[in-house]
Amino acid sequence: MFGTRSMYVVIMLLVFMLAAGAASAQLVGTVKDVMEPVGQTGKVDWSTGVITAVGIGAPPAQPANAAQARAMAERAAQVVALRNLLEAVKGVRVDSTTLVENFMVTSDAIRTEVSGFVQGAMIMDKKYMSDGSVEVTVGMKLTGALADALLPKTPPTPPTGITGTLSPATPGQAYTGLIVDARGLGVRPAIAPKIVNEDGKEVYGSAWISRDYAVREGMVGYLKDPIAAQTNPRVTDRPLMVKALKVSGEGRVDLTITNADAAMLHGVAQNLSFLEKCRVIILVD
Repeated sequence: MFGTRSMYVVIMLLVFMLAAGAASAQLVGTVKDVMEPVGQTGKVDWSTGVITAVGIGAPPAQPANAAQARAMAERAAQVVALRNLLEAVKGVRVDSTTLVENFMVTSDAIRTEVSGFVQGAMIMDKKYMSDGSVEVTVGMKLTGALADALLPKTPPTPPTGITGTLSPATPGQAYTGLIVDARGLGVRPAIAPKIVNEDGKEVYGSAWISRDYAVREGMVGYLKDPIAAQTNPRVTDRPLMVKALKVSGEGRVDLTITNADAAMLHGVAQNLSFLEKCRVIILVD
């Protein structure tokens, strides 16, 4: 029979295992998340905003002992994983025309920053193979420091003359967030997409956001399930849901909505407030 102390230890171990599993699932994502391969072994989970990469390391030919063999294989796998992660990060779309790599090529400061962020990536998983090799998965967030390095330091001035008029705000329905249904259009996720009206005027983008929110939360969230989107804390309890007309821009990143929907969105000051806080979700296939 277990004593009280033994039972307590068992319960705490179970709680720890469940918590660890939940944290891992939150970081890695689920089958319903918006996953995109990038680089040789990289994956971007656009729903959780996490990018991962894998590396495999082999033990030395003549290790001093089993412990040294495992340690050296782990180290080799981590080095390869970080190298693969850097290549994956370079391939992430920032906007419709720019990859992270473009920023790194044109700015020594950004190249140094991004390389430093990758070196600080989290080890998310390790697998030990029967031949002594080790597979290591590393990951990092697209928000936070990386977003801070990539987003414009000084957002552009919001455009004027959008259908629905911006100033002063007119009476209308107030919402708590925006969901844009872009399913079936082949949209590609990016860090900083734009939403425009039928006249090509920006309805949502870097001109409408608080940079602090964009760095911390990301400019948009990407999901597949419309029910999950409508109950997502990002858009809270009264989101406006609109259908995208088409994908625009070279990289198939930006979306066009109707002038009527743009008017509905921009007709109330409270709606401009949630845009500022990046309470926007895009539904994709």
